[in-house]
Amino acid sequence: MRLRYGMNPQQATACATPVVPGSCPVRVVHGQPSLINMLDALNAWQLVREADQLLGRPAAASFKHTSPAGVALAGPVDEVAAGPYGPGSPGASGDGVSGVASAYLRARDADPKSSYGDFAAVSRPVDAGLAGLLAGVVCDGIIAPGYDPGTVATLSRKKNGRFLIVEADTAFTPPPRESREVFGIRLTQDRDETPLSAGLLRVVTGPPLTSAAVSDLLLGLAVLRYTQSNSVCYVRDGMTLGIGAGQQSRVDCTRLAGAKADTWWLRRHPAIRDLPFAPGLTRQDVINWQVRLIEADLTAQERSRLASAATGPAAELDPGQRAAWRARLTGVAFASDGHLPFRDNVDHARRHGVTSIAEPGGSIRGDEVAAACAEYGITLARTGLRLFHH
Repeated sequence: MRLRYGMNPQQATACATPVVPGSCPVRVVHGQPSLINMLDALNAWQLVREADQLLGRPAAASFKHTSPAGVALAGPVDEVAAGPYGPGSPGASGDGVSGVASAYLRARDADPKSSYGDFAAVSRPVDAGLAGLLAGVVCDGIIAPGYDPGTVATLSRKKNGRFLIVEADTAFTPPPRESREVFGIRLTQDRDETPLSAGLLRVVTGPPLTSAAVSDLLLGLAVLRYTQSNSVCYVRDGMTLGIGAGQQSRVDCTRLAGAKADTWWLRRHPAIRDLPFAPGLTRQDVINWQVRLIEADLTAQERSRLASAATGPAAELDPGQRAAWRARLTGVAFASDGHLPFRDNVDHARRHGVTSIAEPGGSIRGDEVAAACAEYGITLARTGLRLFHH
């Protein structure tokens, strides 16, 4: 398969070749992918397929730069998640929206600032509801196991005909080993086929895991399997609230993902949710202004522009308001792709509503990590399974 270009446009010669001749896991239905598009599509498809098989619900992912910005299972869509897409959009009321469309709305809502220009993946065929939703958002392409009649025609008009539509072969079985070449060296390893299951979650401290916590922790582990390491994620009610990817320090991952989880929650504060904006402002501008208000470090120039964009007072939340609202978030699951080396990860995680944690275990300070969980009443489960991905 000839690719549009490689990692960058100046890398003009690029192609994708099946490892086993005549056996390809995907088919390009429309458009011409770049190398990064293919990496996003292949990683995202594996993630949503595994999540669906594991938890039995349609799954969706919003990928950017080979890691997910958000992942979710089908479920209820609240007014904040649906709001930017208008009262007539799929899922705007939470009623009648298809499972696959609700999964994507929830996945995109995890970090809508980062999902701008994403690559989407869903575990079930694209239906008219999802196609209509995708037609109105800034998205570069989608991978799915099939497309209902008329949906390819709808999507192929996006981006002046450059929207990528990729179909995954659900019957494809990957080879047992995978390879890559770096600087003249071919690296080969066994493919990680270790199944994820509730049996991996061995509780070492805290109350027994609820069924909801088990589901959320398993979703978190599936997400981390396809996220650039180091990585952690916060999950609640079948959707990620914050993902920290590719950091050299695990506690930096925890803090980064925690800040994203806080932003997700604070977007639901009445002062942020109900802020009136001038007619004609794009949905992405509305989202970006809400996020900037939450981040509470507006420049003088931004304050001036916001005054023109909003039709009512746009005051930042004070520390007391933020703390009171954050204290209401609970029932959050936290998963880590590697062991937690110090208790500081637990100290930070509990500030974002975490009540259950899954990590491989094996740290020389594992007792301190367990003691921190016991101190906060957090259930700690150790899996014995590292999920690094590079």
